[in-house]
Amino acid sequence: MFDSSLRRFKDRLGAPLARRLSRVSPTLISLLALIVGLLAAYAAFKGQYLWALTFWILNRILDGLDGLIARLHRCQSDFGGYVDILTDFIIYAALPLGLVAGAPTTERYLALAFLLAVFYVNAASWMVLAAILEKRAAHNPDTQTTIVMPAGLIGGFETIVAYGIFLLFPAYITILFSIFAALVFVTIIQRFVWARRNVNK
Repeated sequence: MFDSSLRRFKDRLGAPLARRLSRVSPTLISLLALIVGLLAAYAAFKGQYLWALTFWILNRILDGLDGLIARLHRCQSDFGGYVDILTDFIIYAALPLGLVAGAPTTERYLALAFLLAVFYVNAASWMVLAAILEKRAAHNPDTQTTIVMPAGLIGGFETIVAYGIFLLFPAYITILFSIFAALVFVTIIQRFVWARRNVNK
């Protein structure tokens, strides 16, 4: 929901560092973010939640840095964007899995299944829509991301906050997973309504 408005602020904040990294491949940064994100999932699995939160925040910083480096140094590529999205999705799944596997109960596994199922449908809802918009050249020329999707209630910023809350309050993970999954489902409905109005022509 706040991704577009926060992206410019984030880019201004990270620009000094990104300018110094002209010789670093953005894809290498994406892969480093993947490793750090997997460390967050492992720390969550081991019950080391503050370490997991630290690694999660570092993962998100690196995830923002790769695209910024690519834009500032004019080395954007479709493959780089693909790797960025793919590594994001791995961590979005791994971190909740680590949380539940480290302290398993039937209720937690059910909440995890609900969360990942909604993620699955959400991915289809925006990936196919993004492909249709690209096919129609209906994207905003000012976009700073590889693919374009209509905004919804839950975006990247909200996911960062939600995962941080998961790690800060792991004892309440069942209800937190359920609430976040419900909010993501609302986002799916929002995009469906948007597509019905704007794509069904």
